[in-house]
Amino acid sequence: MFISFAALLVVAVIVALACVITYVSAQAAFRRRASEVQQAEESRLQSLAKTIQDLESRLAELSKTPAPAPTQTQPVVPEKKEEVSPEMIIVLSAAVTAFLGKKVRIRSAKMLQSPYEIVNPWSQQGRVIVQASHNLRPGG
Repeated sequence: MFISFAALLVVAVIVALACVITYVSAQAAFRRRASEVQQAEESRLQSLAKTIQDLESRLAELSKTPAPAPTQTQPVVPEKKEEVSPEMIIVLSAAVTAFLGKKVRIRSAKMLQSPYEIVNPWSQQGRVIVQASHNLRPGG
């Protein structure tokens, strides 16, 4: 039942050779897969860059609107505080178009009061007093 030293040496060489072959083939497979993934990512990156360029060109086209020439039949009226300027409407339209992916037309827009302008200081102070009077102790 004793195995000779030469037989053990042959088995060890075969095992070492199998390990080396496995390592080399695994490394080659890894390099192939890494190359495939890199090519796929590069194509996705190029696609995204093209999409960004298309969006930038569309935004530039939407931003180029000719300003109406003042005529003598149109009196110059100062803007009201509630109305939104035509430039702001163009910017809003471009932003919505970029977000939705299709051209939109904003027909009207107006500025709303902020909540801070609407709040009456007396009612705000009343709310503070009521909230402060609540009992926040547990079990109380």
